[in-house]
Amino acid sequence: MQESVIYQDILQKGEQRGQKIGEERLVIRQINRKFGEIQPALIERIKLLTTQELEDLGEALLDFSEVSDLVAWLNQE
Repeated sequence: MQESVIYQDILQKGEQRGQKIGEERLVIRQINRKFGEIQPALIERIKLLTTQELEDLGEALLDFSEVSDLVAWLNQE
């Protein structure tokens, strides 16, 4: 069963989802540490990002000085 194409597909999708959730959590923790608690609406927007966009946001955060920088970045995506 573990060698079936369907099983491997399900496993891969689960791994990808787990990776995305982990990246969401990390980016949100970084934002909260830098700016304090942010609005739930911003968190929801972050959760809609793709894995690549989350990685890009993680890098961009290094250049942000205030929450408005985050909002501007999200509006560009």
